[in-house]
Amino acid sequence: MSTQPSLCTEIFGCTLKNPLILASGILGTTRDILKRVFSEGAGAATIKSISVNPRKGHNNPTVLNFGPGCINAVGYSNPGVKKAVEEYSDLSGVGGPVIGSLIGSNIEEFAQMAAAFDPLGFAALEIPVSCPHTPGFGKMARQDDPDTIREIVKAVCAHTSKPVFIKLPAAANNMVELALAAKEAGAYGLTAVNTVGPGMLINIETGRPYLGFGIGGISGPALKPLAIAATYQLSKEVGLPIIGTGGVSTGADAIEMIMAGATAVGVGTAVLSGGPSAFAQIAGEMTQILAEKGVSSLKDVRGLAHGE
Repeated sequence: MSTQPSLCTEIFGCTLKNPLILASGILGTTRDILKRVFSEGAGAATIKSISVNPRKGHNNPTVLNFGPGCINAVGYSNPGVKKAVEEYSDLSGVGGPVIGSLIGSNIEEFAQMAAAFDPLGFAALEIPVSCPHTPGFGKMARQDDPDTIREIVKAVCAHTSKPVFIKLPAAANNMVELALAAKEAGAYGLTAVNTVGPGMLINIETGRPYLGFGIGGISGPALKPLAIAATYQLSKEVGLPIIGTGGVSTGADAIEMIMAGATAVGVGTAVLSGGPSAFAQIAGEMTQILAEKGVSSLKDVRGLAHGE
């Protein structure tokens, strides 16, 4: 009889082979890239966020790795909903469940995006309301407000039957209030968290910010403690499934997130830095750690930090 621990995870009505989900904004731009991500071991994948109209995004440079993490200001570059619907019209062969990520600059655009995505094969929809560096969207449009979140989630849920996740900011003092507003409006789950910021790094040779937009969101290892704390707090006080996202680059990081109460684990910067092989690496390390602990299933360690 095999003693290999199981990484299987139940979320949004699907059984994932492992809890590792490609975070939005990293690679998920075409069906072919999604296939590559699944072939490298991802349990699920999130597409890059799509808006009603095409967006050029911010000027380069848009991404910079630094010592403890990464700072980016991509500005939601995407081909718009018409092209996206063509690209993702058939997801049956990509190799796993795909989450559609949609953005809007007003309630009507969120509703329009939800209606456009509803007939597609997405397993769930994700709504980021917390981007810290794109005018007209997220924090710069004050979408991370309880009342606005409630309106957005209601509008999206009215136009889709798919499970809806709301992607929360990294360091909000009212994190639980935001999550409860989403829950009240019909959200299925939470993604905790988005990049933190805005932050800035300056090139001392030129005296100018490195990023084309100046400010950006911070991800990677520097974000992990905030993401773990948010997941722990939301798991304790809200009671919705959580995709714990932020700074996960090893199997130990992923298990830490599960012990904080996450149902699944988002992986972003680790893939940006090391490529999609990060999924197999993290999953392998998780299996080894659980085996060494004599744990047979993630269910046995999920929420362990709560001491219940």
